[in-house]
Amino acid sequence: MTKIHPTAIVDNKAKLDDDVSIGPYAVIGPDVTIGKSTKIMSHVVIEGITTIGKDCEFFPFASIGQKTQDLKYKGGKTYLEIGDNNTIREFVTINTATQDGGKTIVGNNNHIMAYCHIAHECVLGNNIIMSNLATLAGHITVEDYVVIGGMGGIHQFCKIGKMAMVGACTKINQDVVPFTIVEGNPARSCGLNIVRLKRLGIDSETLSSVKKAYSYVFRKQLKAKEAVEKINAELADCAEALEIAKFVANSERGIQR
Repeated sequence: MTKIHPTAIVDNKAKLDDDVSIGPYAVIGPDVTIGKSTKIMSHVVIEGITTIGKDCEFFPFASIGQKTQDLKYKGGKTYLEIGDNNTIREFVTINTATQDGGKTIVGNNNHIMAYCHIAHECVLGNNIIMSNLATLAGHITVEDYVVIGGMGGIHQFCKIGKMAMVGACTKINQDVVPFTIVEGNPARSCGLNIVRLKRLGIDSETLSSVKKAYSYVFRKQLKAKEAVEKINAELADCAEALEIAKFVANSERGIQR
């Protein structure tokens, strides 16, 4: 049974699945869809054309689905899609898109800590951790298992590769290669995210190949194209190494070295 606190304001057009809980003074707009067993705590505001999956938790004063802060917004229908089993902590803001028909997307099993911001047209994968006050500008892609440290700032259109870690207070203005750690202002690559890789079950043979791919990109003073060619020629049997090569080859902003 859905539980709605008497002080909550829930539009009659909002779609709430079974076992949804809406806390005191929460506000739910007319174009909001909320999945099974999701918990909306006190003073949360969810507006816009927003779809939320099942088993999520939204903590007090989160503001979800509000109009983009991008001054280029000229109206139209814009969307926010949030998947299953996400934790959205206090004062988090997640905006809808800027372009008519555009989407901001948050995947599954993500942990978004207090005061984080996710701007228009961002696309987040799964199992991501954003620590307190981490901020994503518009059009950013964050791949699976990424960790972004507290007060980290990511420039618009950047891409953070799979299993990468961004240190606290780090300024990112180029793409972050998968499996790496970057930190500082200006940011620099500090090696591989080995602890994370091992925790996620990467075996020693694969790790050795990833280390070799990393050395080609960051330590051999090769141009990006040369590093990609080396990886593709010598490490073709390692999917993770090829993922690094593909990421570097497709980077539009250049990689964070």
